[in-house]
Amino acid sequence: MSFDGAEDMLRAWSRGIRPDPNLTVSEWADKHRRLSSRAAAEPGRYRTARTPYLREIMDALSPGHPAQRISFMKAAQVGATEAGNNWIGFVIHHAPGPMLAVLPTVEMAKRASRGRLDPLISDSPALRERVSPARSRDAGNSMLSKEFPGGILVLTGANSATGLRSMPARYLFLDEIDAYPPSADEEGDPVTLAEARSTTFAHRRKVFLVSTPTIRGLSRIEQEFEASDQRRFFVPCPHCGTMQWLEFERLRWEKGRPETAAYACNACDTLIAEHHKTAMLEAGEWRATAVATDPHHVGYHLSALYSPIGWKSWEQIAREWLTAQGNDEMLRAARNTLLGETWVERGEAPEWQRLADRREVFAAQIPEGGLFLTAGADIQKDRIEVDIWAWGRGLQSWLIDHIVIPGGPDSPAAWAELTKLLTRTWQHEHGAVMPVAKLAIDTGYEAAAVYAWARAQGFEQVVPVKGLEGFNRATPVSGPTFVDATMGGKRLRRGARLWSVATATFKIETYRFLRLERPEQDQPDPPGMIHLPEWADSEWLKQLVAEQLVTVRNKRGYARQEWQKLRERNEALDTRVYARAAAWIMGADRWDERMWRQLEDQAGVAALETATSDPAEPATEPPARQAGAPPTTPRRKRQTYTPRFMR
Repeated sequence: MSFDGAEDMLRAWSRGIRPDPNLTVSEWADKHRRLSSRAAAEPGRYRTARTPYLREIMDALSPGHPAQRISFMKAAQVGATEAGNNWIGFVIHHAPGPMLAVLPTVEMAKRASRGRLDPLISDSPALRERVSPARSRDAGNSMLSKEFPGGILVLTGANSATGLRSMPARYLFLDEIDAYPPSADEEGDPVTLAEARSTTFAHRRKVFLVSTPTIRGLSRIEQEFEASDQRRFFVPCPHCGTMQWLEFERLRWEKGRPETAAYACNACDTLIAEHHKTAMLEAGEWRATAVATDPHHVGYHLSALYSPIGWKSWEQIAREWLTAQGNDEMLRAARNTLLGETWVERGEAPEWQRLADRREVFAAQIPEGGLFLTAGADIQKDRIEVDIWAWGRGLQSWLIDHIVIPGGPDSPAAWAELTKLLTRTWQHEHGAVMPVAKLAIDTGYEAAAVYAWARAQGFEQVVPVKGLEGFNRATPVSGPTFVDATMGGKRLRRGARLWSVATATFKIETYRFLRLERPEQDQPDPPGMIHLPEWADSEWLKQLVAEQLVTVRNKRGYARQEWQKLRERNEALDTRVYARAAAWIMGADRWDERMWRQLEDQAGVAALETATSDPAEPATEPPARQAGAPPTTPRRKRQTYTPRFMR
């Protein structure tokens, strides 16, 4: 072989037949991974030694490891997603095959592609030469699809059934599975649909499930972890050498001084300063604490206490925990994101006898703290039940009136009485009078009759609502959606509009508020306190606590939480939820100080404070003025719209 280029051919041929080095995922990351400044807080060469707890997790994803299913329940920002990205890089470079990466939504998959995968490929030469840049003419490489020699990476969202069944996959990377929807396009559980793509690869498949947990009984990652061997990261005490896994209960600090946070050893009880953490992590090891139902399933749990120096400090953890006290939503976020543990929803009903013992005698129809009124109306076959609630700062509430209108939805007299209720007023303790600012009426029974009545009243004061199952803390009320249409199917601009209410969210909130303890004398009531009048009878109180939150499992073993009745009648709880939804629609959860002050001015609260602050001025009766109307931007008055074909 004396022709020109022969030596080059021999060198290329030799390289081609030389086997790839037998690297694990962590070894590959240390050798080939580069972190971009636009995708990482610490750009440069990737170092597994920075997060030693990730080494075993990544190596379990290597082809030579017997594990087929790896679950990781963790706190936020401990490097789990980067471990998954290292696995993607390893597959592209050393173990090519079809790979499916699933994020909660398609939009999140697109953001991950732009913000994480593109820098992963462009900043690592070993990957850049194997994955061509996306071009408009190259259908093989796009935002959600990356082809490479011997394989393909497809990204999709758990909300897309089409994406989940798009191809067979040897490798599955399921990220933030607790944020997945219950069903993908009504076709079933997204995790189950994704795993069905890997069945043909049998023992050669790898499934990596990662998530910060959410609610106990609903958390997918908790269910996966409990079915695994439940590995925890044991680290040595620098004082006595005892190996132990870090528990939040042993993080100690002086009262009111989170900067003094230190960890108390489980054996010698000596306080460990945080500067020891680096050496502790280097000497740490994963240990199984249970027996897995499947011997090929390994599971890992990690809290933010293990976060490396320079990331989340023990002081920050203590400070965030102290800040969350007294607020269930902040405590839930802290338990999920700091401890990597599920939040236990307290959906048990308070005892109605305890509620009876804390009934109050109001000084007037509307006590001083009530600043506006909302109503919830529940339609029954033979009656309409309405509860009127007053609301104040911090979403404190007072039951003002309970009204039962005889006659069902087919009774014109019943609708006439409900219409009169919209113009009725109740007197405030300071003399002002208040109408119902917003009435939410359930459409679950005889929706057409409710729409007709609501359309006749206009939609400034009346809001038709529909209860939906499930929790939605970000937007417990959504809408409105237009439900009226002409004969041609066109939606009417001013037709009936419907609001959807995640009733489970407001029921949880109601029970949480009912469990608040009355403060000591001369102490202010806590935010959310529910005040019940002395005339509330036992039947009404039993209806208010007539449901219980329970965890149920379907035939496949997947858990979900739902509200179940403890007794037949629950109208008081339903009307409370509707009245609360009306307050949310008005914007009470988002009002600023200026809005609350204006409501106090209307009610005469501010005027009374001014008068009592100057003892020289004689006390006068407050004027009987109309109050409880949150100021709004003036708008052109709309009339009720009647379709032309109905005139």
